[in-house]
Amino acid sequence: MTDLLVSTEPATGAELWSGPVGNPGQEVAIAREALAEWAERSVAYRSETLRRFANVVRSNADAFADLIARETGKPLWEAATEVQSVVNKVDISINAYAERTPNLRSEGALGAKVAVRHKPHGVLAVLGPYNFPAHLPNGHIVPALLAGNAVVFKPSEKTPAVGARLIDYLHEAGVPEGVARLVIGGPEEGRALAAEDGIDGLLFTGSARAGQALHRQFADMPHKILALELGGNNPLVVWNAKDVESAAAMIVQSAFLSAGQRCTAARRLIVSEQDSDKLLAATLKLVDRIIVDQPHAEPVPFMGPVIDNGAADHLQEQFLGLIIKGGKVIRRLDRTNPDLPFLTPGVIDVTAVQNRPDEELFGPVLQIIRVADFETAIAEANNTRFGLAASLIGGSPKQYDQFWAHVRAGVINWNKPTNGAPSTAPFGGVGLSGNHRPSAFYAADYCAYPVTSSEAEIARASIAQGLRPPVGDR
Repeated sequence: MTDLLVSTEPATGAELWSGPVGNPGQEVAIAREALAEWAERSVAYRSETLRRFANVVRSNADAFADLIARETGKPLWEAATEVQSVVNKVDISINAYAERTPNLRSEGALGAKVAVRHKPHGVLAVLGPYNFPAHLPNGHIVPALLAGNAVVFKPSEKTPAVGARLIDYLHEAGVPEGVARLVIGGPEEGRALAAEDGIDGLLFTGSARAGQALHRQFADMPHKILALELGGNNPLVVWNAKDVESAAAMIVQSAFLSAGQRCTAARRLIVSEQDSDKLLAATLKLVDRIIVDQPHAEPVPFMGPVIDNGAADHLQEQFLGLIIKGGKVIRRLDRTNPDLPFLTPGVIDVTAVQNRPDEELFGPVLQIIRVADFETAIAEANNTRFGLAASLIGGSPKQYDQFWAHVRAGVINWNKPTNGAPSTAPFGGVGLSGNHRPSAFYAADYCAYPVTSSEAEIARASIAQGLRPPVGDR
């Protein structure tokens, strides 16, 4: 009897999809057999195939957005923006590949030519997350296919329906079935896929804990590429903001978009203890107006549920832990339905908490930290092992220069939210947030490797020194 993986809608608990658990070894073998023919195709051929994929997604945009909304619980409007990101990724990746991996030729010694070209790694495994189950794995899959790799994709066990649909769209567009493979399953299948001898690398988006485990697993395999896109305990510093209402809106966007289930979400709001009251009052007015509801509700919600009851339980335990350590609750993290994972936005002042946990609270929780001066704000921003995103709202140009120079993060913004990084730029973090393999526009860097060649049409060589005279000349 084949094991089935069942996906349910977070907002209702209803069964949405089911499918048989896959065999990672079998899927990798199929991909390896199909690899050569795809890799031998021209970049122009692969580009046109992926442009057809973008058209397939575009023509199914409404249905795809509906599926994403139902399986993740995010509002339909937000799911629609994710679909558009999937479409946009194709042209962005084509441009990035041309810019990051161009064919180069230069003059070498003795009339030779020096050429630099790029090759695909081979079969790449992709492990996807549940918060953006189409956009984030697509950000690995499209650049990998464009470079000539075959891909074996295991979506999150919490969003398998979206992952399966994404692979279906690739096949419909003409990507060979053997080149884009799907593995349905849970953590066990993910570990098995990562351990397959037949893969040439792994592209992962997910938690820091899982990323650390993969880093250890790949430590003795330097011949395999490993790209880790992990989470963050991201700081948002607001300092002398002139437009308090705009600052409040950016705080809410940073902390509570996607129910806080973004790796770039603001987890810590760092403010001046002298002038924070007006800012927090404006922020709380917005927080209290946030509509939390199911994806298709009217009026349109700002937030849906978190991904499942287990995630909601864990967040409530973490919130309670902050209270026990001395945190002052400003807005409770309430469960509106004990049987479903809907949470109201939680806000807690942790200024007085000693040894604050350096964790990614992956949900709608914002921690307030009050500091005396700007230098302390920067020090507090860096008080984390993570280093993904950081933002300064307000401040002078000189203070932003100081913030940019001293804050450790891969994404540093000024008068913009911490989230919503552009796909036309590199995306990645330092510390526990990644392993120096930035994705988005720089994904081409880890999907192909450079090959340097010295080339001449005719073989000409001589040895001028260090030889005895020829025998006949003695």
